[in-house]
Amino acid sequence: MPRRLATLLASGALALLATLTIASPAAAVTPAQRLSVLSSWTQTSASSYNSWNSARVNRAPWAEYNFNWSTDYCSSSPDNPLGFTFNLGCYRHDFGYRNYKAVGQFPANKSRVDSAFYADLKRVCATYNAVVRPACYSLAWTYYQAVNIFGSVAAVQQADIDRAAQMKAEAEAEANAATR
Repeated sequence: MPRRLATLLASGALALLATLTIASPAAAVTPAQRLSVLSSWTQTSASSYNSWNSARVNRAPWAEYNFNWSTDYCSSSPDNPLGFTFNLGCYRHDFGYRNYKAVGQFPANKSRVDSAFYADLKRVCATYNAVVRPACYSLAWTYYQAVNIFGSVAAVQQADIDRAAQMKAEAEAEANAATR
């Protein structure tokens, strides 16, 4: 009898161990949950940008959402025109476009994603010296208009960049002359 009891206890212990070690499948992310996160990461606020950027840097917690993180940054336009760092704004813009298209919700969200892009670029511009800031804002407006009208910053023309470069150079020259 003790051997039979030991066998029963061992069998029960193995069954309990098997139950505990087999992971139950995680609940799949619903389309509504995916849209909610996507919406929260594509607003015009700095906090929305910061949340998206934090997730971009640490994607593991978001893996089950199957977001498309691919980017070509600012397409064929410069990612950092005249040294202004627009690359992450372009990245988040790509994120919004690609993921809203994937869930069939792009037309309803394009305008907000474009506005978030413009807000991102203006926040970048605000970090530069007041002397060159107008040239940065001019480029931000040009990049925004390209995505708003054409859906891509690839529509930015070299003449637009040259105009901002001239604006920047003139502002820097005036600032240098004033400090002499």
